[in-house]
Amino acid sequence: MKNSDAAQIMNLAGRDVPVRIRRNARAKRIILRIDNDNEGAIVTLPSRASEREALLLVQEKSDWLLSRLEKLPRKIPFEDGAQIPLLGEEHVVCHDPDLKAVAIKAENTIKMGGRPEHLARRLGDWLRKEAKAEIQPRAQTMAAELDRKIGRITVRDTKSRWGSCAPNGNLSFCWRLILTPEWVLDYVVAHEVSHLRHMDHSAAFWQTVAGFDVQVEAARAWLNTNAEQLQRYG
Repeated sequence: MKNSDAAQIMNLAGRDVPVRIRRNARAKRIILRIDNDNEGAIVTLPSRASEREALLLVQEKSDWLLSRLEKLPRKIPFEDGAQIPLLGEEHVVCHDPDLKAVAIKAENTIKMGGRPEHLARRLGDWLRKEAKAEIQPRAQTMAAELDRKIGRITVRDTKSRWGSCAPNGNLSFCWRLILTPEWVLDYVVAHEVSHLRHMDHSAAFWQTVAGFDVQVEAARAWLNTNAEQLQRYG
């Protein structure tokens, strides 16, 4: 059986729960975990396990699964009236169909133009551009301090990493960093730029990060605490 990209819907105590089943030849046992993106479950199967066994496990662990799903932060769709923490400061999204510009940031509002059905996509695109506009000058300044050159900077919607540095000097960042406080964003940029000097997490690497006068431990703790919430936007 191939991995199932489309989720099956299981009714657990009156709640419809999407369940994705995946195979992993290296798995030693059946593994059940929460699917944060779809507010459901992912079951990983070893080679010899059957789909029926996967569904039985979901049924057996339904109390645990439903309890965990109830604790997930609610999704925050990009729509008129949504509250977005731009650089950690709450902004209200206001749709203005007469607005000629794509978006205008004014005080604690983000005014969005265009047709209402395109608002979510346009806001997502705008936030990615804002993220790059905040990250790029920071990264360039920090790289210059290390006498290093950056290749290319890209902004993506990554789930497991806030940033990465390639051996050729290309840097990549998660666009959701635009939703974090500036001091958290500064730490992530400093972290990735420091990899231009040390492609590891040695003591020398962390000394380089600290040299940028960023709040290393506090920022890491903030990201660990708020990572799940940040994934709920959009």
